[in-house]
Amino acid sequence: MRERTIASHFARAALGGARRRGYDYAPLLQQLGISPELLDQPKARIAPEQFTRLLQLLWRELDDEYLGFGEGPSKRGTFAMMCHALIHCRTLEKALNRGLLFYGLFPQAPRLNLTREGDMARLSLDDATLWDPEHFLSESLMVIWHRLASWLIGQRIRLEQAGFSYPKPEHGAEYDLLFPCPLRFRQQRSSLLFHSRYLDMPLLQDERTLKHFLERSPADLLSRPDEGNSLSSQLRRLLSRDRERWPDLESVAQHLHVSPQTLRRHLREEGSSFQGLKDELRRDIAIYHLGRADLSLQQIAEQLGFSEPSAFHRAFKKWTGLTPGAYRAREQ
Repeated sequence: MRERTIASHFARAALGGARRRGYDYAPLLQQLGISPELLDQPKARIAPEQFTRLLQLLWRELDDEYLGFGEGPSKRGTFAMMCHALIHCRTLEKALNRGLLFYGLFPQAPRLNLTREGDMARLSLDDATLWDPEHFLSESLMVIWHRLASWLIGQRIRLEQAGFSYPKPEHGAEYDLLFPCPLRFRQQRSSLLFHSRYLDMPLLQDERTLKHFLERSPADLLSRPDEGNSLSSQLRRLLSRDRERWPDLESVAQHLHVSPQTLRRHLREEGSSFQGLKDELRRDIAIYHLGRADLSLQQIAEQLGFSEPSAFHRAFKKWTGLTPGAYRAREQ
């Protein structure tokens, strides 16, 4: 069960290029079971599967993997051909450079650059020429290249820092899913910083595994959250495993062999809180079941640890801007 939901912002942002091109995407949303009214709710969430399909259909309809945000279009299949061009390289550095060289053959493609900085490596994006008011393409390119690189070597590349050429956006709270590392805004260029040791690692993928990878990529790379190694991510995984009892902060602190005060402080340093993580997980589980009609509202409330359905109704409306009943109706 893929419970981590996607903020409605990203679906609205993805549709921006189609709207700019004059494409009527209302039938597409209907096909996906995504209510336009739901997308208008600032705090609403959608299932990752819906987001994946939305991107795939937009790429197909627009025949543009940049979704209308680039200086020029990138025809459907370009990403796949780039992957075929690099899959036989011996090391990650050679593969990334070949991929960037491939895109460099297209004059209107966004410019990316890979450099070594001592023990570190930096992947930089020049997004100055993009029509990208919500930064959707900039975010997408950085996420896709990071996760593609991680897939190629068979392990997650730990990011040391992510920098952005723009101020922190309104949806900046979602960046912990996209870039689980220290963030810097208003930088000269958008970039990802990671240890250069990864560049020397051999590729563990081949043509056979690439075929399966491309069935859902690059859309799946964007809809799959990067849980990372942060304390917040560890806590979310811990809470996911013990949902029947929904442990309190003291129990979790004892399990991690730290004091409750230390746990609170570390979470605060990551810009998070125990109650916030717990509410995010319960929100995502609720949305999962509301979209499938497999449980009644009362059963969902009980599974989430609410003693009264009314308490679940109030909490869900606070999380998403809609009551559970209204959310379920708009998902049908």
